[in-house]
Amino acid sequence: MDVAAPLPLQDLARLQSDPRFVVESIQSMDNLHMPLNELQEPLKDVRVRQALNYAVDKEAIVRSIYLGYATPLDSPITPTVWGYAHTGDHYPYDPDKARALLPGAPMVHPECPGNLAGLVVQETGKPDRYFREGALVVRGRWRMARGSAQPMETRGAAALWDKGTRTLTVWSSTQVPHRVRSGLARMLDLPEAQVVVRVPDVGGGFGPKTVFYPEEVLVAWLALRTGRHVHWVEDRRETFIATVHERDQIHEVEAAVTPEGRILALRDRFWHDTGAYCPGGLGVVSITAASMLGPYRIEHARIEGYGVYTNLVPVSAYRGAGRPQATFVLERLMDAVADQLRLDRLEVRRRNLARPGPRAVRTGLVQWQGGAQFYDGPAVEPMLDQALRELDLHAFRREQERALASGRYLGVGIACYAEDTGGGPFEGATVRVEASGNVTVVTGTSAQGQGHETVFAQICADRLGIPPERITIRTGDTGAFYQGIGTMASRIGVVAGSAVADAADAVRARALRLAAALWEVSVDDLVWDQGVVKLAGVPGRQVDLATLARVAGGMPESDAVRQALDGEPGLEATRFCTPVHSTWAAGVHAAVVEVVPDTGFVKVLRYLVVHDCGRLINPMIVDGQVQGALAQGIGGALYERLVFDRTGQLLTATLMDYLLPTASEVPGAEIRHVETPSATNALGARGAGEGGIIPVNAVIAQAVEDALRPLGVQVDAMPLTPDLIRQWFANFSARGDA
Repeated sequence: MDVAAPLPLQDLARLQSDPRFVVESIQSMDNLHMPLNELQEPLKDVRVRQALNYAVDKEAIVRSIYLGYATPLDSPITPTVWGYAHTGDHYPYDPDKARALLPGAPMVHPECPGNLAGLVVQETGKPDRYFREGALVVRGRWRMARGSAQPMETRGAAALWDKGTRTLTVWSSTQVPHRVRSGLARMLDLPEAQVVVRVPDVGGGFGPKTVFYPEEVLVAWLALRTGRHVHWVEDRRETFIATVHERDQIHEVEAAVTPEGRILALRDRFWHDTGAYCPGGLGVVSITAASMLGPYRIEHARIEGYGVYTNLVPVSAYRGAGRPQATFVLERLMDAVADQLRLDRLEVRRRNLARPGPRAVRTGLVQWQGGAQFYDGPAVEPMLDQALRELDLHAFRREQERALASGRYLGVGIACYAEDTGGGPFEGATVRVEASGNVTVVTGTSAQGQGHETVFAQICADRLGIPPERITIRTGDTGAFYQGIGTMASRIGVVAGSAVADAADAVRARALRLAAALWEVSVDDLVWDQGVVKLAGVPGRQVDLATLARVAGGMPESDAVRQALDGEPGLEATRFCTPVHSTWAAGVHAAVVEVVPDTGFVKVLRYLVVHDCGRLINPMIVDGQVQGALAQGIGGALYERLVFDRTGQLLTATLMDYLLPTASEVPGAEIRHVETPSATNALGARGAGEGGIIPVNAVIAQAVEDALRPLGVQVDAMPLTPDLIRQWFANFSARGDA
């Protein structure tokens, strides 16, 4: 059997010159081993034929295809799909990512010495100067553990090859249908025009479904070879071991500060567990590095992010995607500065918060998508003030003292955050008026429960002045809309929503020009009234959208009409939104908790969210996004942790072992909206999909630490699971302090 060699990706210059690969937007990159499925050489029939032999373990099939080259089929089969290195040899699992980079550490990939997947470096100002000049230095080491998204609906795919039309149709639960289409076309050696990917209603995505997975290739290939409808659905255990994870990072941070608590300079070195491969490149590392300034005015900083290979499930984005880690570390640093200087924690935040003006301010960092980072976020300090007013800290402190006297441990946590949202490179939309007067909107996005149909219909209805019931939304079909990036990164409302608005505006302008040409009047003489064009000052002279659509569809032989329609039939328009840079959302979260000594359980008694995501398109949907993200944040802060043994075997591969929060553990959020319109888009919107999860770890860490001040606990790692908290109380009792 011929075994193709892995692609040589050892140096940045070769990587940049290879048109099949996309280089992450970072300043340096070493030893990047990125076997993305959509960028691999087309599968060779002989390889797949042998790999699909029933005598071969399924794990070998997935492994060989995922790598982009075949492993010998007689090589040892490891018990986890991606749990070990690609040769099939056994390597011990080292849970400390930093030690995996030390000389002599076991190599995950022999062609990548040092286990370094890549290095992201961000630097602004002259941070080293302040550390040399003797400023007070505050240091800390913080970690977040590995977790899993666990959407209600697992991954799935179905495929059908139509011999008559020579079209491969794939139904997938993906968040990125156009990426899947392009990947399938390349791997199966088909023109993209012969591959259609459709995404039906999907029960949750949360980031892991932005990856192009081996099963999608296998299902499509089998449909091609058999001519039959092929269907596959992932079971829950496979979700744990075959769908990407996220979160595991270790940060070592130091800040040069003034005696008043002002941060002069920051240096952060962090290690990110990429797992065995990098299906998303160094995206999460880049996002963390680009988010390390948060909403604060820190003019001198150096951030180094190391992607480290381990013998574990690959890692890619999960809701928040690197920002929860950055926010947790930054907020813990603010607390450490305050504690070391004996200052109030909230006052330290106030002294460091940025005070944005009317124009976006360049931060000095590079945004993770590439290009200079500009902060256009709303002012956070007024939101902090609002949160404090609603919490009434003085009253809480009195209650806290009374509770402690009776053996109850209450605490409060407050954290600030900022999130870059609405990034590019683009999304598009077509708005089409049918002969019936009804309207169809088609976009390249796919939905996993975010409410796209409601929001897009609302935007279009508002622009055209017609009821939303007359509007049909089509999403998630590469055959209906050829170009698209995907649903991720809190960007659809901003980017795709703006494209819908622009396309609807273009249709409205086209309809006005057509009516003016038919009546031989100026467009300035016309009035748009709830989808009806009226001639000002002439009662009864009007024409509706249905009539105009029929006229436009017939293209009368009139020079004036042809000119009004730009020589093209139909009452429709397609527009793309291509943001130059992101727009920032921001906010303040606060929580009141009670820690139960006997069980280690943390009850979240109250959770307050004051946030600004720009102009609200649909407040109910935004509330749902915040509440849903909060539920995942509570899980990550208090319950969810993927545990591996020393050989890299996953021990928490069922929902009996991996603790997801239920409705009993998740509080109803008290949500307060602030609206500062963004200047980057016509809607004035900022992203809202991830703000509910980003600061939760920081808030819960501070609240639990506050509750357990009598124990002298310092929180430096998440999650705060019940067994960990029980151990703290046991240690406290053993010291004789109870």
